[in-house]
Amino acid sequence: MIKTILFDLDGTIVNTNELIIASFLHALEGQTPGPFTREHIVPNMGRPLVEQMRHFSGREQVEDLVQAYREYNIRRHDELVEEFPYVREVLGELHAAGIRMGVVTSKIRLTTQMGLKLLKLDEYLNVIVTVEDVKEPKPSPEGILQAMGELGAEPASTLMVGDSQYDILAAQRAGVKAAGVAWTLKGEAFLQEYNPDFMLHDMRELLALAGLSEAGRKA
Repeated sequence: MIKTILFDLDGTIVNTNELIIASFLHALEGQTPGPFTREHIVPNMGRPLVEQMRHFSGREQVEDLVQAYREYNIRRHDELVEEFPYVREVLGELHAAGIRMGVVTSKIRLTTQMGLKLLKLDEYLNVIVTVEDVKEPKPSPEGILQAMGELGAEPASTLMVGDSQYDILAAQRAGVKAAGVAWTLKGEAFLQEYNPDFMLHDMRELLALAGLSEAGRKA
């Protein structure tokens, strides 16, 4: 029985996909060794921002690129962030049923909280672990283990939900179940290569995994 559910943020419960892509294209304009398009960005989504900037630019010192990204990202945040279908509804039902929930993300706390508050998801979460709270981000299991420690969760009853291979690998290394989301920009087939325990095609499928009916009652 699943008693604890941890979520990645971007691309999983908050649709920041276009915001992220636009922010990279803005910050890296004229800063990459060759042509740079969204096709370069999507496969790397889920990695920490600094790592991606180093990868894309070929530079070690990328503070200016990170700053340009974050300024643009914050400025256009509320305009470009959207809800994924049924996320708020499902989190509300899980919360009402006593399921403990949290976010484990590779982004900073400021923009994490901005997205959660904008879509009114923060009220359902018991813990938030950001890239600023760990020494090693996903695919390290550190963030998941930290969230579980704060919640008093057991591996056997914990599920990690994410849209990237980094989420699935981190879950496997933490000894918890992993669920991919079929709405990932990386493609469902790509995520299946990492052998998640479940693949969600609709957020409402989480209710059954937690032992609940779609009405929020125990099945």
